[in-house]
Amino acid sequence: MAQDSQYTEDNIRSLDWKEHIRMRPGMYIGKLGDGSSADDGIYILLKEVLDNSIDEFVMGAGKTIEVSIQGTKVIVRDYGRGIPLGKVVDVVSKMNTGGKYDSRAFKKSVGLNGVGTKAVNALSTYFRVESTRDGQSSSAEFATGELTGKEFLEETSRRRGTKVTFIPDETIFKNFKFRMEYVAKMLRNYVYLNPGLTIIFNGEKFFSENGLKDLLEDNNNKEDMLYPIIHLKGDDIEVAITHSKTQYSEEYHSFVNGQHTTQGGTHQAAFREAIVKTVRDFYGKSYEASDIRKSIISAISIKVMEPVFESQTKTKLGSTDMGGDLPTVRTYVNDFIGRYLDNYLHKNPETAEKLQRKILQAERERKELSGIRKLAKERAKKASLHNKKLRDCRIHLGDTKKERRLETTLFITEGDSASGSITKSRDVNTQAVFSLRGKPLNSYSMSKKIVYENEEFNLLQAALNIEESMEDLRYNNIVIATDADVDGMHIRLLLITFFLQFFPELIKEGHLYILQTPLFRVRNKKETIYCYSEAEKLAAIEKLSGKPEITRFKGLGEISPDEFKHFIGDDIRLDPVMLDRETSIEELLQFYMGKNTPDRQEFIINNLKVELDLIEDK
Repeated sequence: MAQDSQYTEDNIRSLDWKEHIRMRPGMYIGKLGDGSSADDGIYILLKEVLDNSIDEFVMGAGKTIEVSIQGTKVIVRDYGRGIPLGKVVDVVSKMNTGGKYDSRAFKKSVGLNGVGTKAVNALSTYFRVESTRDGQSSSAEFATGELTGKEFLEETSRRRGTKVTFIPDETIFKNFKFRMEYVAKMLRNYVYLNPGLTIIFNGEKFFSENGLKDLLEDNNNKEDMLYPIIHLKGDDIEVAITHSKTQYSEEYHSFVNGQHTTQGGTHQAAFREAIVKTVRDFYGKSYEASDIRKSIISAISIKVMEPVFESQTKTKLGSTDMGGDLPTVRTYVNDFIGRYLDNYLHKNPETAEKLQRKILQAERERKELSGIRKLAKERAKKASLHNKKLRDCRIHLGDTKKERRLETTLFITEGDSASGSITKSRDVNTQAVFSLRGKPLNSYSMSKKIVYENEEFNLLQAALNIEESMEDLRYNNIVIATDADVDGMHIRLLLITFFLQFFPELIKEGHLYILQTPLFRVRNKKETIYCYSEAEKLAAIEKLSGKPEITRFKGLGEISPDEFKHFIGDDIRLDPVMLDRETSIEELLQFYMGKNTPDRQEFIINNLKVELDLIEDK
């Protein structure tokens, strides 16, 4: 008989604030990650510090914020009012301490929980805060939340404001790297939402005069816009709307109190509803909602008193009320859109005419595709029941908590052997596998009809749940996992073409990745090193000395499930698929996937020469 385990007073333990944050970082900053995803923890740390500086600007204190990232070291300097000098230590190290609890000082701020900078402090190996105001300054330094040095008041001629410096803890954020593209996008969103604010990032200036109108213009090709952007502003709301000439699905950028709500929420749902109602009323026609919203590109920002989000990282608004004497979020958004969008369409008949033509075109296409779509949905439903193309994760089977949806990943693999290895080694709670059969079609210049007629595309679309909108995307991360050979590269290219052609916002919003798997395994009796390049292989051989065993992995199917756990677990290496802001999707696809073979051959030859030169230099 097993001995009873002892349960005494010695088993009861109280964690202090920093211990709790370090033990359960996900509760405070969501997933950790290595910086390959825009919602990884290192960016949340930066955002938490920036939010305080943004709140200063909102309150009319300080028009410039300076951000510097050099390697792993981050510095944020604002010119706001500065933290009260006697509270510098408390504000960054005592839970539930901050000015945002006083509604007189911060009426519609982003951070309301008094946790933000404390989490940054606890999760950084080095953290320094310095406040300057009234000709005096005070600063404090910490290591993983422990106070290591405090400067008392001193006279200074420096401008008022707050300066925060931190280095994320590499024992928590393993092998992390800041990707400047993600940081730049975050900073651009801040200036779009705060016209008049200047952010200087590593010497580059970010500034916006026209708010959300600039956001749509900067993120989309002007030639692809069906009509000039409709830009409407109220006291606590701002929207920008246009439709794409070529894009198929809906695209939304939504914000609450300056926070980018990537998962939408009550305000975005109300916005989608309000657009449909207003358009129907304006034209006096009961158009289908999907026809009205097809190809829409839009943005909405609202300000809410004490917003309630569905997670600590504030990616989805749960509030139903605006706060104070204002009505519900749904009523407020509906009333605003109903009045101002209707007025705009009356005053701009040319835009109204173009919009109606677009709706009628969408209606015709929907009716033409109705039979095909019905058969495609039946095939997708049947396939999900009877074949093994999709091995889903438990989150979608209702076995895990809703908060973990941001961690969901779908691996798209080639062939049964690769999908079998990943399936056996994956985290069944959050990771799903979709197995391709053969090479996908080159979908460039094809119509949406091909998505329903082609079995692979149809089942992939159904698995992702992205037929009409990204709002119900089932997996936060879509990872192309193909072999590191010519066929694998070709399949990767064809899949990226498919997403660019029909669902570009999936790439624009940072959901698509390439899985990096090792090319070599170098090992002796004591140690095994996995290498992702020729250079890493040479370094591993030198480190292990002697004559270590070297294995060249030709395909994912050759990697055993036990080994694969390393490559899709905590040490996963993902390369995000990103679009350059200056790049036209149509021009990109035409060059790489069109019929201009001689131009591509010249491009390949020139770039191959560059690669060979780099190898020779090494």
